[in-house]
Formats: sequence, C-alpha cells, structure tokens
Amino acid sequence: MTAARVGVVGAGTMGAGIAQLAALAGFETVIYDPDPEALEGGALRIGDDLARGDSRGLWSVGESEAALECLNYVSDLANLAGCDLVVEAAPESVELKREIFSGLAAALGPEPVLATNTSSLRVSEIAAGVPNPERVVGMHFFNPPALMKLVEVVAAERSSGAALATTTEVAERMGRTPIRAKDTPGFVANRLARPFTLESLRMLSDGVADVATIDRIVRLGGGFRMGPFELLDLIGLDVNLEIARSFFRQGGEPERWRPSPIQERLVAEGRLGRKSGHGYYDYAEERDLDPELGILAPTLDPEKLARIDGPAEAVLVRLFAQIANEAAFALEEKVASPEDMETAMRLGFNWPRGPLGLTELIGAGRAVEILDRLEPENGEAYRAAPLLRTRAQGETA
Repeated sequence: MTAARVGVVGAGTMGAGIAQLAALAGFETVIYDPDPEALEGGALRIGDDLARGDSRGLWSVGESEAALECLNYVSDLANLAGCDLVVEAAPESVELKREIFSGLAAALGPEPVLATNTSSLRVSEIAAGVPNPERVVGMHFFNPPALMKLVEVVAAERSSGAALATTTEVAERMGRTPIRAKDTPGFVANRLARPFTLESLRMLSDGVADVATIDRIVRLGGGFRMGPFELLDLIGLDVNLEIARSFFRQGGEPERWRPSPIQERLVAEGRLGRKSGHGYYDYAEERDLDPELGILAPTLDPEKLARIDGPAEAVLVRLFAQIANEAAFALEEKVASPEDMETAMRLGFNWPRGPLGLTELIGAGRAVEILDRLEPENGEAYRAAPLLRTRAQGETA
C-alpha cells in the first residue's frame, strides 16, 4: 500500500518531530493530541524547527512553507480517518499505548497501519487485544527525528509483510534509513549499545581507570564522540538507570545487563548528571579540552594508545570485547541482519564503526581470551557467546 496521509498521536517533542518529517516528505499530516495546549505547543515547535532548518540550509524556504501547508492539528481521534499510517508517540507505558491503539482501532477501522514509536517496550505486548493485530508494527525514531537518520522498523509476532512494507516506504520517503528489527528488548541500537556504558561502569568499579580517564581513552583511542560517562550525564543517570532496569527485567536478568550499583548509588544521592549540575562530573567546574594526538581512531595499536594514558589498551580491549560479545548474542538471536546492525550503531549512536567492525578490529580470538580471563572472578557477565567462541576457533583453524 502506498501511503498518502500520515497521522501522529502525541504533539510532544517526538510526535512533533515525526510529524515535521512527514510533512517535509509531502505527506498530508494530521497531528492528534487531546490536550489543546500540547497541540499549540507542538505547532509552535514545528514552526520554529522548520524556520531554523531552512536558515541552516537543511531544506529550502519553499519546502518549509509547503510542509506547513501539509500539517493539520486535531483533538478528536475521528479526524485521523483516512490515514494510511498512524504513528503513536506517547509516553513509555504499555497500558497507555494499548488504550491509544484500541481507541484508534475503534475510530478508524481495520485499514490503517498502526505504528508505535516505543524504544523499550515489546510491540507484541502493545498489540495484544488490538483488532487486526497484523497491522501493528514498531517504528522507532531517534531523537531528534529531524537530525537522526535511523528508523527501526520492528516486526511484532503477528505483523504482516504489507504493514512492514508500508512503514518502510514511509520512513524512506521521510529521508530516513530504515532497518528491520526483531521484537526483543531494545530492538537493535539500544540493545547493542548496552556494553558501552555497562562495561565502562564495571571497569570503574574494578579500578581499571577513573571516570575522566575512561572517557578520554574512549574518545581519543576509540573514536567515539562522547565518553560513556559524558553520555550518561547527558542522558540523565536516572533515565539511564530505568532503561537498564527495563533491559535487565525484560531480558530474563542476564548478568551482563545487570544495572550498576554505582549508578544506583548516584541516583539515590540525587546526582543525575547535567540536569542536576552534578553526575559523574561537576558542571560548576570548567573542563580542559583534550589535546589533538593525531590518532585516526579507533585503534588498538599499543604505540598510539600510549600517547593517551597508561590504561588505554586495557580499557579499550575490555570495551571492544564486550561489544563484540553482545553483537554475537544478537546475531545468534537474529535480532537483525549484520548489515542492519552496523547501520544501527553508525546512524543511531554515531559510533565510528559498527559492532561487527569493532569485532574485526579486536579479533574474535582476543575478545574471547579477555572474556575467559575475566569470567572466573567476575562471573556470568563475561560468559562468551557461543557464536563468538566459534568464530575465535575459526581464526586459529
């Protein structure tokens, strides 16, 4: 089915961003929110963002004006009638999203594809009880939608091929890069990003290096735009902790996903990151910029890493080993294709390489060697994925 009319439920930051993309793509776009003030705020936000984008050359003034003409704001679900695809962008609550989808089904009938923008909930749980659940899919945009190119198209247990194809087509017309994801905790990008912070927290706990040193190593030697603790402070330690708890619970409580006691303690103390003025860093103090070392990161070259800090190699090999391990578990579970896994991390988190590229850098054999060395003392969090072990054996065959 070729879509012409797109609906968005929720006029908050994500909903407004998704609606803006739809309008820029030329879709007749209808934004629904039961709160008139939220609708007004969404309209103002979209107008400001479109003006800011055309001033920066992201689109032309003409495209911005045409997008505004495509937008309609409604407070009655019935006004979403005629939409080919409706994207729900409500807060992360299964009960709330089910209620919205039931209302959409009753008001709009069986025809439109119903997509949820959830980032952490199983799409199949949201679809439970919705008439014609085969038209329910996940369509996970990244924040801010206008700048982030990745969209995860999630197949629930009963999602039809036609519903997935329509969702993919809409994402492509919006100028996004859609990847296909299995309906598992965190889908692709958030799942593969787990080791970036969790292993860094374990290294901090083990005394491998302090916060500033780990961040510096990961940026200068790993090629990441932000270190793990800088990222945690930006996201908010409380927000990240809730995500970690959700992953741990939904995944059956695997040790490698266990939330960090360090994070639990800091949140209890009210140290939430930038928004509270103090997290892993104190934002009342100015921080010195790192020197330019001329390293084309990422690298595991000992001579290059010696320019950064003494524990640079130890930090990066542990981090890359756990990234390689999570990628292997994800491949075993067929969470996504190898190509889509690489795309997810480059576009969704701006990684310098995808997890399989980092696996090649460290080598499966070295990754398994590190995990096997750490497992006796640290437990199941370092159990090597069978696929990673198989690949390690293939390297020595």
